[in-house]
Amino acid sequence: MPQSAPDRASRVHVLIVDDSPSDVRLIREAMRDSSILSEIHVVADGIEALAYLRQAGPYAGQARPQLILLDLNMPRKDGREVLREIKADSDLRKIPVVILSSSGAPEDIARSYDAHANCYIRKPLDFDEFRGLVRQIETFWFTAAELPSE
Repeated sequence: MPQSAPDRASRVHVLIVDDSPSDVRLIREAMRDSSILSEIHVVADGIEALAYLRQAGPYAGQARPQLILLDLNMPRKDGREVLREIKADSDLRKIPVVILSSSGAPEDIARSYDAHANCYIRKPLDFDEFRGLVRQIETFWFTAAELPSE
């Protein structure tokens, strides 16, 4: 079965890179309530994200994510740097990266697309809107979009 239409028995692996516990909780809740079974992995900064993606240290043996939800403003290494490194790495560049940020600054949006983000979405302030948005992301990327195989 194509990766774009997972069956009910398959798990979709999502990596959330965000230092906001409340945003991570909202994303987890929205994905938990959806019809698509998601295995969610969370890291709180860019250094951890790259270690996870490269299966280094404590992340050895972790599943490769089929989607990355990446915040821009994080400690240690921000999402802009992480995005550039992901898209420069021939082993990682095919993983779709959705920027999910509170920033609506035109320069953040432009720079993200210049760095080959697959999508840029501004985080809504309203709880129900945030949850609905996460469900739309999940539905689009795992039922409508055709994703490359590993």
